Amino acid sequence: MTSPALQMVFDAETYLTWEELQTEKHEYFQGEVFAMVGARREHVVVSGNLYAAFKQRLRGGPCQAYIADLKLRVEAVEAFFYPDVMVSCDPRDHAASQFIENPILIVEVLSDSTAAFDRGGKFAAYRTLPSLREFVLVDIPSRRVESFLRAPDREWRFHEYLPEDGDCPFRSLGVSIPFEEIFENLVPAASGDDGEQSPGAPER
Repeated sequence: MTSPALQMVFDAETYLTWEELQTEKHEYFQGEVFAMVGARREHVVVSGNLYAAFKQRLRGGPCQAYIADLKLRVEAVEAFFYPDVMVSCDPRDHAASQFIENPILIVEVLSDSTAAFDRGGKFAAYRTLPSLREFVLVDIPSRRVESFLRAPDREWRFHEYLPEDGDCPFRSLGVSIPFEEIFENLVPAASGDDGEQSPGAPER
């Protein structure tokens, strides 16, 4: 979701103070700041669909959904990210102002330029979060949802869901969302890059 265009080095506290004064979003990874760039419509629509679906299904319970405007702190790797969608059930997160730290579920919507980092470095960072139970990748062109579920033995178990499955279960939350709801308001054959860049991803 980012472009390594800014050659800036901060510590975490300086980053947080500086970021609050910016008109655009920036991610932070091990001292470096990366400017966020705009997503394409398809990316925004799918992220919004998932956020709305989680919000509706979790209403009245201890868990809340958050969309990409809220930062996630991954202290173990000195990082602040803006995941596309997060769900937390931790009261400390619900009382936070700048960032949360204890999500149970994270969703990233893939693009050509972000896929390698989302699957690699970013997932490795997310795995250091003790609270995280499920990491989900959404592939828009193929209409595929990939879930990595943390097992009791601390291994991550992979599940792939396709439109013919009808519903996509999010096992960490005990909810299912129909595929037609996840991909609602998209053109029949979404394709191409959504215009985002990530740390470690090649620039176009």
